[in-house]
Amino acid sequence: MHFEELTTDAAVLTEFGRRLERHRLERNWTQAEMAAEAGLGQATVQRAERGESVQMTSMIKLLRTLGLLAGLDLAVPESIDLPIAQLEREQRKIRQRARGRRGRRGGPSAEPSESVESTDEPWTWGDEPRSGVNEPGSGR
Repeated sequence: MHFEELTTDAAVLTEFGRRLERHRLERNWTQAEMAAEAGLGQATVQRAERGESVQMTSMIKLLRTLGLLAGLDLAVPESIDLPIAQLEREQRKIRQRARGRRGRRGGPSAEPSESVESTDEPWTWGDEPRSGVNEPGSGR
């Protein structure tokens, strides 16, 4: 049975405990011997084998004692290389267009292009009334 087929946490813990017991018995150890070897109390080994919750450090000690600690590398890999991340890395390597200088921190700011007129007047939408024309209080 695979852990991913189990639907509840309790079922996963029960299966985990069953597997721990099987590995202990394959070594022909009693619960007391395994507890002594792991530096734990016998009650902790009993709880783990019954599928009850035990501290993570206790579980690590049990796995190390059984020679199963390396299995955690498979269970929780250092990182997972997702296909989308690999694609993004490849796209970064093959540059398709330049970004330009606009908006870079610490770098030179974007200069207006030569085709754009530079004026000292503030920018407007273009639908504002012209200065002095039809403005309240202008008298025109």
